[in-house]
Amino acid sequence: MNQSLRQIAAVPARVVAEAPARLHLGFLDPSASLGRHFASLGLVIDDFGTCVEVQPASVNEVDVMAAQDAALEPRLAGMLARLQGETGAGHPLRVILHRAAPAHCGLGSGTQLALALGSAFADAHGLALDGRRLAAMLGRGERSGIGIAGFAHGGLLLDGGPGADGRPAPLLARAEFPAEWRVILLMDEALDGLHGSAERQAMANLPPFAPQRAAAMCHQVLMKILPAVIEREFVPFAEGISEVQREIGAYFADAQGGSMFTSPAVGGALAWIGERFAAGIGQSSWGPTGFAFVESEARATEVLDAARAAGVVSGGLHARITGGRNRGGERAFVSAAAGARPRRG
Repeated sequence: MNQSLRQIAAVPARVVAEAPARLHLGFLDPSASLGRHFASLGLVIDDFGTCVEVQPASVNEVDVMAAQDAALEPRLAGMLARLQGETGAGHPLRVILHRAAPAHCGLGSGTQLALALGSAFADAHGLALDGRRLAAMLGRGERSGIGIAGFAHGGLLLDGGPGADGRPAPLLARAEFPAEWRVILLMDEALDGLHGSAERQAMANLPPFAPQRAAAMCHQVLMKILPAVIEREFVPFAEGISEVQREIGAYFADAQGGSMFTSPAVGGALAWIGERFAAGIGQSSWGPTGFAFVESEARATEVLDAARAAGVVSGGLHARITGGRNRGGERAFVSAAAGARPRRG
């Protein structure tokens, strides 16, 4: 047991924790041309958050509120056991999963689940464990640090890739995402993005990523995307996102059936949108969720209405308009004496 974790509450409290979803907007250097692998750009979003509650119990138990999340019950039980073993905080807990992001669709559901449970567990026992330590305990953040940084801060995020010793990726930059900008999410519920052993095999089979391509990606992020967000200039932001997505999408295409999109329907709809509107388009992680950034709620509605009228967004796709989220995860610490006290990150 870690010596710094010995001061543990005798009776854990009831805590409710929410972890937000994120869009993964691209790796900048998958082949570590300068020594560090990956480096990620991402955005925390308002929708598809994961909510977990922990409370004292006589034995460990897990309750899942939504039938579609039933498969997560053993996963939560395993994470709870691991947290108890790592910290020595062995008091039994009841874990309640109130809602979860859809799995394997590019929204970071696995990291959300781990950080929601981990932060609730830590608060319940009075343990000072941040997202990086919780992620390390629970095996998250091996490639991207966006989910971890997003839980702490929200906003548009850039990380520097994981350390050679396995440390989670450091946060290099964070920008407030303009409140008026919107993201159209297109989700193909008939498909899953690569995950597990298939994802590991796909990553292992990828060819080297040329240093010149990595340099071009970094140039887009540093000199176009980040300044555009900070100065609220939508067009250069959208152009930069689309260019980064074209570059990294071409690299991963062989693992996705020859396309930058896992879902042909999502890819076709976004190509149609990109030809007709100023939009930053791409795919989050392995998909199948695709996105189109637009400059306002009104424009998002206009774009979706036009796409539906043209038949490119139809019954096989689920569409949602969301915004960036400039705050991280939130927890409510509840006790009989003190009531609820919200916390963040």
